[in-house]
Amino acid sequence: MRTLLITGPGGSGRTTVAAATALTAAREGTPTLVLSADRTDTLGAALGTATGAEPVRVAPDLTAWRPDAAAGFRADLAAFQDRAAGVLDLLGAARLDAEEVTPLPGAEELALLRALRDAALSERFELLVVDLPPAPQALALLALPAELRRYLRRLLPPERQAARALRPVLGRLAGVPMPAEWLYETASRWDVELAAVEAVVADPGTAVRLVAEPGPAGLDAVHGVALGLAVRALPLESLVATRVLPEAPADSWLAGPVAQQRKALEEWRQTYTVHPAAHLGRDPRGPDDLAALAVPGADPASVPVEWPVTDRLAEDGVLVWCIPLPGAVREELDLVRRGDELVLTAGPFRRIVPLPSALRRCTVDGAALRDGELRIRFAPDPALWPRER
Repeated sequence: MRTLLITGPGGSGRTTVAAATALTAAREGTPTLVLSADRTDTLGAALGTATGAEPVRVAPDLTAWRPDAAAGFRADLAAFQDRAAGVLDLLGAARLDAEEVTPLPGAEELALLRALRDAALSERFELLVVDLPPAPQALALLALPAELRRYLRRLLPPERQAARALRPVLGRLAGVPMPAEWLYETASRWDVELAAVEAVVADPGTAVRLVAEPGPAGLDAVHGVALGLAVRALPLESLVATRVLPEAPADSWLAGPVAQQRKALEEWRQTYTVHPAAHLGRDPRGPDDLAALAVPGADPASVPVEWPVTDRLAEDGVLVWCIPLPGAVREELDLVRRGDELVLTAGPFRRIVPLPSALRRCTVDGAALRDGELRIRFAPDPALWPRER
């Protein structure tokens, strides 16, 4: 299954583009599911069919789904209270009823991640189109599964479960029930669920389609988002330029905005695959309007992003890790080696990346940013590197 993640600056029309992309793919005969996390039914308004907590068939080969974040949050809280019953009773805590629980901020995004996992595991669809939140929140959301898994491994290392036989003794000595068993079970279940979501995001069949309105603000926004995607090693499939105005006479008041749009489009075309979507003079509503936008379906030829390690031991005595970072600025770049991990910061974006196995036996020998590519040199550590006989 291919997954196409749709995001862009707020107000750029990303939900409309997600709906139009899914409709085009379905009309080409691709069984497609389009997902959205919006609390209001903006996806249903664009498609002309109401969407909600249960998947609904919009057209042949097209299904739409807007997961119910409130129901999922209540179910998770109820399960947590059941598992922690002993500790809660010991503390004299009053349990919360499902009816009095309202979702916390971020519940919609978490529900979207869970729906993304469920849709990928169902194997019912060939294409999954995901209407993500605006770009800054979308980048943080896509990083969440890997970050949470890292936190779980640090806070509750799986190897600590080997002390399971000692828990009854520790419980009697402390005089209170030990919650370690259910705690590790919960952490293990979360890790499995997060791993499934992380696998979908990192899959070679997953790509991002950006949506932006051409103009000065759109240029700045796309530049920043492209760098954030590069840090996450997410491929940018294409860029949909929305609300593109028709040509106007030189003496028309539209001449200025049209010139701005043309300049932005020309600049984007030098780097990205650009699909202009015409301004209809109204908000697109229903299949006919979506078809008029002429947004293409997912491109099956999108190439995954790779961070290769180049062997230059014979020439320079180093291994070079090549990380593409288009748009990165040297002054806003920071690298920190922490054990077997690299902490990479590029502008406002930060990622902690496990080192490839060969580089873990090396020391950092320097780094350089050239032509949008970060090249980190690693020299073999004589104490760890295999010696030639």
